[in-house]
Amino acid sequence: MGQRTRLAITSGEPAGVGPDLLVALAQRTRRAQWLVFGDADLLRRAAARLKLPLEIDADVENPSRDPAVLTVHHLALPVRERPGVLDVNNAGYVVRMLEAATDHCVAGSCQALVTAPVQKSIINEAGIPFTGHTEFFRDRAGVSDVVMLLVAGNLRVALATTHVPLKDVAAALTREVLTQTLEILLRGLEGSFGIRRPRVLVAGLNPHAGEGGHLGREEIDTITPVLDAFRARGARLRGPLPADTLFTPRQLAGADAVLAMYHDQGLPVLKYQGFGEAVNVTLGLPFVRTSVDHGTALDLAGTGRADSGSLQAALDLAERLVMNPPAPSGRGG
Repeated sequence: MGQRTRLAITSGEPAGVGPDLLVALAQRTRRAQWLVFGDADLLRRAAARLKLPLEIDADVENPSRDPAVLTVHHLALPVRERPGVLDVNNAGYVVRMLEAATDHCVAGSCQALVTAPVQKSIINEAGIPFTGHTEFFRDRAGVSDVVMLLVAGNLRVALATTHVPLKDVAAALTREVLTQTLEILLRGLEGSFGIRRPRVLVAGLNPHAGEGGHLGREEIDTITPVLDAFRARGARLRGPLPADTLFTPRQLAGADAVLAMYHDQGLPVLKYQGFGEAVNVTLGLPFVRTSVDHGTALDLAGTGRADSGSLQAALDLAERLVMNPPAPSGRGG
């Protein structure tokens, strides 16, 4: 099955831990074929710093699955990396890497895309507007909407809005946005994770879910009407629920996912539970996309101390979603 399953893997910010993590994980035999996008010499240098063996293979039509071998779609790094030190001159290289990997997935030559972390700040400093991987892949793949879903064991947290300043969240949270988010989330839980009639807990936006309108009307005017429309179609949704009690074990028991209204409403809880082993999944793309749950960890780059657990989990989940048929029902995936 591995011979027919190919993962596109981006090596991330060249000054960060992405290259180190890939070299470390490449020491093992793999089930799927890995096609790594990035500078081949950068990966060789990362291996030398970590004192690990690495052979670079250029046969992109038949990527190797052997240990200590990486098949690389080579993209030249303009300025040699210094671990832990960002260079604005390499920002365009990072974007070209993402473009090439996305195009391979859209064309069908790779079935999934797994991303090492990038540094959004340096890309924007280079004059390249970049909100994040999620929005980039949405636009490059030509789809109208995607949903960010974080997975840590059995806890799955999706976001109605993603990289939006807190002061703009209420305006961004329209009925149309919430409807599209729920459509993609329910379809993804059913199609990718094999959960028949998923049960989703939906957070309110305001403290105490608005407290009957006394702390905000978004629950009354926006969230509840959308949830009622889905419930009328048979969707199993609970909410809007106060976010401060939603993530308690009693509430989560039997739930397949949580829908949070904004980035820092849901992700701190998930990362507290599973940081270093959580996976970021983008639902709504025409291919599987997973990623690490952490940043570039510049202070660890080149040291050999970076934990590869999240990237390993992202690779494992990508393989599972591509290779294995979904479980027939229940709280799977």
